[in-house]
Amino acid sequence: MRKEIKIGLMGIVAIGLFIFGLNYLRGISMLKSSRSYYVNFTNINGLPTSSPVFANGYKIGLVRDIQYNYKELGSVTVEVELDEEMRIPKGSKGELVTEMLGTVKMNLILNLESQSYLQPGDTLDGFANNGLMGVAETMVPKVEQLLPKMDSILSSLNKLLADPALTQTLHNAEQITANLNVTTHELNKLMKNELPTITGNLTSISENINTITTNLKEVDYASTMKRIDSTLANIQTLTNKLNSKDNTIGLLFNDPTLYQNLSATTANASSLLEDLKAHPKRYVHFSIFGKKDKLQSNTK
Repeated sequence: MRKEIKIGLMGIVAIGLFIFGLNYLRGISMLKSSRSYYVNFTNINGLPTSSPVFANGYKIGLVRDIQYNYKELGSVTVEVELDEEMRIPKGSKGELVTEMLGTVKMNLILNLESQSYLQPGDTLDGFANNGLMGVAETMVPKVEQLLPKMDSILSSLNKLLADPALTQTLHNAEQITANLNVTTHELNKLMKNELPTITGNLTSISENINTITTNLKEVDYASTMKRIDSTLANIQTLTNKLNSKDNTIGLLFNDPTLYQNLSATTANASSLLEDLKAHPKRYVHFSIFGKKDKLQSNTK
């Protein structure tokens, strides 16, 4: 009888150790007190039980159980077991994140602005964050739509590459590049040889400009302007005299009668000189006895 009791006790201990080890492997601590909360999701994306639960990147518990809500279709309730010290502010949410390898983990997004907290057994709202996998899923249809266009683009690109004109264009581009290299070399040579001369000329021009500027600064502008004003006044006086009839030059310029008389006198004098040259005897008389006759006449 005692042997059977020992065997039964050993079996009970073995079962207890098995359960303890199984829970330990699942991440459930039998010796640590905890609090349970519930999170409702519309899609858990394959979240397994015993998955860790994180808050701000730190593990605060694990998924204890997952139940489909048959009374409210489209809802899945996840029971999470959190550390006893963990308090959840009201308004916090559960987040399911799908990682690159397809694994799913749960995060608690804590509402740090709330001053009141949930009680153990309360329910939180949850949502799924598909992460990069979700982005990839949304991109797949767009990529499928782009595939025919990509085929068309590749076909056009192959035709373009097979076109002999492209080869000629590339050859021309190589020639242009070679010409640019030669031009650049010549330009560098020119800059190396001619730049000092050009710089020297610019320096000389700058010095001349400075000299001219200095000379201009030394000019007595006031005296020069007075001389200019005096000259202009004299010119104005001369102009007034030319326009006035009070003098000979003014009469000559402004009196047409005097001008006509002078012209007529000049014409007559010219005609008289021509006639004198042509017929000098009309105006000059020579007589051998002229003086004697004159004396006789005076005697009488």
